Amino acid sequence: MSPIDYDIPSNEQEFNDAPPEKVAPEDLEQFRPLPRISIHAFCISEGLLSVMENCARDRRMTKASLRITNGGVSAAINMFVAAPTPNLIILETEARPQELLQELQPLAEVCDPSTRVILIGRYNDIALYRELIRNGISEYIVAPVSMVEIVSAIAGIFVDPQAEPLGRSIAFIGAKGGAGSSTIAHNTAFAIASLFSSQTILADLDLPYGTANIDFDQDPAQGIAEAVFAPDRLDEVFLDRLLTSCSQNLSLLAAPSLLDRAYDFERGAFLPVLEVLQRSAPVSVLDVPHGWNEWTRALLSEVDEIVITAVPDLANLRNLKNLLDALRKLRPNDKTPHLILNQVGMPKRPEISPADFLEPLEIEPMAIIPFDTQLFGNAANSGRMIAEIDAKCPAAESFAQIAHVVTGRVNVKKQKRNGLDRILGLLGRK
Repeated sequence: MSPIDYDIPSNEQEFNDAPPEKVAPEDLEQFRPLPRISIHAFCISEGLLSVMENCARDRRMTKASLRITNGGVSAAINMFVAAPTPNLIILETEARPQELLQELQPLAEVCDPSTRVILIGRYNDIALYRELIRNGISEYIVAPVSMVEIVSAIAGIFVDPQAEPLGRSIAFIGAKGGAGSSTIAHNTAFAIASLFSSQTILADLDLPYGTANIDFDQDPAQGIAEAVFAPDRLDEVFLDRLLTSCSQNLSLLAAPSLLDRAYDFERGAFLPVLEVLQRSAPVSVLDVPHGWNEWTRALLSEVDEIVITAVPDLANLRNLKNLLDALRKLRPNDKTPHLILNQVGMPKRPEISPADFLEPLEIEPMAIIPFDTQLFGNAANSGRMIAEIDAKCPAAESFAQIAHVVTGRVNVKKQKRNGLDRILGLLGRK
């Protein structure tokens, strides 16, 4: 692979012990999940140890098996004299350039020929870099290193750049049952397919009670149950047979919506489905049922984007706060989930004002959707989307805005509080 671009001085530059840069979620978004490889990192500094621990918690490393050991080249040699070497060794060293190759020679004698090595050194020397690459080192990085550099180096070795890019996966979940998350997921999927002419798959993961088939006026004989209960058969061809066309560019992986069996799933039950969906379409919208168990945790930790729908009442506020806290721990290097405040301004219902609801959360909503029982009721009862009922209504415009944000075409603009108050004032006068 081509060398990393460093600012190379004319002479050797000794290591400057500065803290690694903070990881920005957008810096990691470009990287695909790493394959199922074994990695062993040998760290002699607290800085690299902290970076590798952060890597271990990142969702892009979920399939990889990462082991971290305190120690340098000598520790690696002692370990691999009696143990098989992993797919990748990450080594930190303080050796000077003239001593480095001699220090690595005993390691080469105990390593399998297929093992790759990333070396993290103290000297920024282009001649040293070239010599290391000639001698079989896969990559040399000058300390201090960031998590982005580590993930980038591993991806450069093990991720095929010629492979088809993975599609974007977007999970919708409600902070509470009845918040309207499914309706928003279905309308957003329709908007993505319609506005961007992008092949989109909507997967209804609520197997006993899913409503996507009703909302799109479909009655498919097969759907997601066949995919989940037959993972050994699941590939792009099999998935294609399970899909139902809802509109141009939009396909549905429907839930059976039957109670003929118990739907108890293991932690990784839906991950094979997610992988195939990502390979099958540029965008996959996942309608995740309101719940908190092993399989929802596993799924939410793997998707690219998460959208939480909440209604402005106390139970939703509590659940939303807990959900945001849990997802920040599950996804420490990803963006905060998007928030949609739904059913705002319902007549005769006591509710928390959106301004007060948002204040303790320190999060801006991606959209605030007013309550409109006639519009949404007509759409649901006729098996049509909001944009098909009235393409110019505010709700349809909100779904178009959501579609732009979750597909990465625009960012959520931070609203000033007085601007939000004006919106809320308009809602109150309705």
